Amino acid sequence: MKKLIFSLLAFGATYAYGQDNTFLPTSTAIVSQQDPPKKQGDDWMMFTRGIGVSFQNFDGLNDRLKGFSQYKELRDHAFTLSLGTLNQYKNFISGFEVTGGSSMSGHRDKKSSTTRFLGAAVDFGYDVIPSKKIVLYPYLGIGGESYWAKFFKDNSGVDFDDVAGSPAIQNAIRPVSFNNGWFGWRGGIGVGIRNSSGNSLAMLKAGYTGSFKDRAWKSSDNQTLNGAPKDGLNRWFVSIVLGDLKGKANKMK
Repeated sequence: MKKLIFSLLAFGATYAYGQDNTFLPTSTAIVSQQDPPKKQGDDWMMFTRGIGVSFQNFDGLNDRLKGFSQYKELRDHAFTLSLGTLNQYKNFISGFEVTGGSSMSGHRDKKSSTTRFLGAAVDFGYDVIPSKKIVLYPYLGIGGESYWAKFFKDNSGVDFDDVAGSPAIQNAIRPVSFNNGWFGWRGGIGVGIRNSSGNSLAMLKAGYTGSFKDRAWKSSDNQTLNGAPKDGLNRWFVSIVLGDLKGKANKMK
C-alpha cells in the first residue's frame, strides 16, 4: 500500500512538470519576487479527475459474518476514481466531487468478498498561501455515499446435475449481497501546484469522511432486515487530482 501511494505521488509530480518546464518556482522559497501574490481577479475554475485509495472498516458486518464459514470478510481498502469541479474566488475555494470506488477483491469462483461505493460531496475551503503557483487549502464538506457488499462462495464441490435439478440448490450457490448508505461530513486538506501558464494543476488531496449516525445493513433489494448489523462511515482517503483551469485567470501574467 505504501508503494501504491508513493506511485500516485510520483505520477502527479511527473504530470505537473510535463505540462510546462517552468512549473516549479525557480526560487527555493515558496513565495518569492518571481512568484507574486494573488490579486483580485485571480479567480479560476477547474474541471478535475482523480485517482486514489481509501480505507474503511465495516466491523459490524464483518463481525456478524464470522459465524458463517462460507463467507470471507470484507477488505478494508478500495481504489477510487473521481470527477468534479474546483473554484477559487478571492482565496475562497469551493468544489463538487463524485467518487466511485471498488475493493476489486471479488472472484466468482472462489470464497471471496468485494465492496463498491458511489458518493458525492460539496466542499468549502480557503487558500492560505498568497501565491499564484501554490494552492494550499483546508476544507470541510457534506455529502452522501452508498455502499454495496457482495460475498461469493466456493461452489466447486457442488455437482452440476444437483444444480440443474434443484431450485433450492440454485438459490444456495448464489452470492449474497447487502447494501447501506450514509449522509455525512468530511474534512481534509488539498495542496497543489499550477504551471507557469496557469492552465493546469496537479494536487494531492487527503481527508476523512464520517457519517452522522450508524445505519443497519439491508438486503440487495433494499429491504429492512430484523437484527441486521450496523456500521458507520469512517473513511480515510488520499488521491492525486489533475485538472485544467478555466476562467479569467487562465493565463498567469
